[in-house]
Amino acid sequence: MADELIQVEKKNDIGTILFNNGDWNILNIAMMKQINEALESFLTDQSLKAVVIGHSGRSFSAGVDVGEHMGDIAPKMLREFHDMFKKLNRFNCPTIASVKGAALGGGCEVAVFCDIVIASEKAKFGQPEIKVGVFPPVSALIFPYLTGHKKAYELLLQGETINASEAHRIGLVNHVFPVDSYEQEFDQFLERFKKLSTVVLQHTKKAIRLGFADDFDSQIDKMEDYYLNELMKTHDANEGLKAFVEKRAPEWKNH
Repeated sequence: MADELIQVEKKNDIGTILFNNGDWNILNIAMMKQINEALESFLTDQSLKAVVIGHSGRSFSAGVDVGEHMGDIAPKMLREFHDMFKKLNRFNCPTIASVKGAALGGGCEVAVFCDIVIASEKAKFGQPEIKVGVFPPVSALIFPYLTGHKKAYELLLQGETINASEAHRIGLVNHVFPVDSYEQEFDQFLERFKKLSTVVLQHTKKAIRLGFADDFDSQIDKMEDYYLNELMKTHDANEGLKAFVEKRAPEWKNH
């Protein structure tokens, strides 16, 4: 495809999507469209034992393009963004995030929504949205499920970034590998799936997610409606985003 913002490959029954949009891998609408096309193509391939989402560049992703959060383009952006998670939620094979750098904002949501998260020691995770006047809809749904409510409240209400070892401790990350041996250890981890039955992997994955999977689409649709029709009608949400784009401190009016 023209202007490739991702790289897509299938090899040895493993599908791979690499974010390829510069050092920060900012998720704009064009990039998300390409990701959704790749996910849709993998969804129709019943031979896959796993799908890996990784990255070139310094960061896994520093989040969604803030400029596309505002004005008339925001609903289109959110629909494209949330469509990625609806597709990820439909996979019967395991989805694995490979995070070697920062996964922040929407990038963090994509990473931790995957079934398994493998991180390097240099990886960082965070949902800083509240600092610019918004909240992360997907993480608002899944963080309590992953970390428990108490830690979810802290992470989402303060917006602080945590390192890979802390993310591992609280259940957002499965394994943390040293930087120098990351690729080798990740490949060894992936090799375990290649030795297993594809159909049994699919049935086991479906059984694990049976209850959550059936309700996710309706939940994220409700969250999207709340985001657009409640949060984005406040002064402070629009002020926070505008201040971020203008590189200044927001002037909160608390309404």
